[in-house]
Amino acid sequence: MDDEAILSTRGLSVGYDSELVSGIDLEVFPGDIIGIIGSSGIGKTTILRTLAGLIPPFKGSLEHTLNGNGELGYIPQRLGLVRHASVEHNVALGARATARKPPEGTSVRQWKATVTHQAIKAMGLTDKTREPVRRLSGGQQRRTATARTLAQRPRVILADEFLSELDAENVEMVFGAIHRLVREDASALVVVEHNVERAFKYCTRVLEVRDGRMHPLLHPLQGGDEE
Repeated sequence: MDDEAILSTRGLSVGYDSELVSGIDLEVFPGDIIGIIGSSGIGKTTILRTLAGLIPPFKGSLEHTLNGNGELGYIPQRLGLVRHASVEHNVALGARATARKPPEGTSVRQWKATVTHQAIKAMGLTDKTREPVRRLSGGQQRRTATARTLAQRPRVILADEFLSELDAENVEMVFGAIHRLVREDASALVVVEHNVERAFKYCTRVLEVRDGRMHPLLHPLQGGDEE
């Protein structure tokens, strides 16, 4: 793990008309896969949207070392796909947004086409490449949104319950691809996850939102809260 955090907060408070969660001190390092759990409506999505820069913090600081929007990938609950367009078109949008440079001797156009099809393959959607998104199942649409982010090759991925509607086999495939991206690109993932067992299985750290604060957790078998 690198010593420098990609993204960090100090005393961060988030919310809309009023504070939902306060006192968030978080550092996200290369290689991190951080799961955020907690009951519905408690502020998990608001934390993610604040980290993504979509809503301003109530108070506190939010800093990052990202250079441009292409280095941050965001997978919202509603996915933000172009429903009338094909899987390939949607995933190519991620490749077009990347801030990464192609390998020496490879044209930008060729490289972006390559990473688009690599991401589609990684999500098991090769046979759906030309299919309009509106004709896909909910799980296939979620994999398309994940492929779009993989093609973007961001330094930080913020994902809001992106594994819902996926069976165990597809969850394993998606997280396998995410783990490879994190390892190869020295990037990180912050994911809101409703399934606690899944969070502990796949994440390097798990944080629970409760009582208006965010608490670091150990695996239940290791004794609960770190506090």
